[in-house]
Amino acid sequence: MTFAQKLLDQYSLVQYAEFLLRILVACACGAIIGFERSKRFKEAGIRTHIIVCCAAALVMIISKYGFADLVGENIGTGTTDPARLAAQIITGVSFLGAGIIFRNGNNVKGLTTAAGIWATAGIGLAIGSGMYVLGAFVTVVVAVLQIIMHRHTIGGDSMSLAWLRCTTSDPKTFRHRLDEYMEANNIQINDIKIEKAEDGSTTYALELRIARDMTINEITGFLGTLEGVQKISFEMEG
Repeated sequence: MTFAQKLLDQYSLVQYAEFLLRILVACACGAIIGFERSKRFKEAGIRTHIIVCCAAALVMIISKYGFADLVGENIGTGTTDPARLAAQIITGVSFLGAGIIFRNGNNVKGLTTAAGIWATAGIGLAIGSGMYVLGAFVTVVVAVLQIIMHRHTIGGDSMSLAWLRCTTSDPKTFRHRLDEYMEANNIQINDIKIEKAEDGSTTYALELRIARDMTINEITGFLGTLEGVQKISFEMEG
């Protein structure tokens, strides 16, 4: 018996074509979600999402069809469970997602990307099981939600990290005016470091949470109007 005959004994060419189609559709769905993440320079981009979705679809196909010759009519009985292998994907992807989440002081990054990878694995499982419509629908929903919620953010998602470093010869007035400005513009201080120099000047290094639509010129423009300010360095996330 040739190798080709052995392959066809288990599954027909039509069935193999169906399996390959599921893998390709899963890769396409993963690429759609990954493209949106890569456009925002996130930790996990197109390649990561494609691999996760493709692998999830592969494991789902193996889980459903890979052991048919062993379990036969016992599929679904108390001694066999074809969903057991696929269920381990959720655990494995959870560890992968945890590696993308970073904590810096009071700020946490990577939660959305980690959740997207978890959702991508679910999409791969759906497509691997042959539920094309459901997998494609969820792909569109996840991608559209990420785009819309990034443009129209609410709550904590509407804030961005910024780092301010400013040297002044009048720290008392500077801090008073800065506190007033931050309160008026809903700017939060995550961390602050104060350095005093021998010449009497004081340098403030602050980690801030500001509105995403606030520009660098707005902050530096205000600081430039304060008397005693000598140096200004300002950087925004992303």
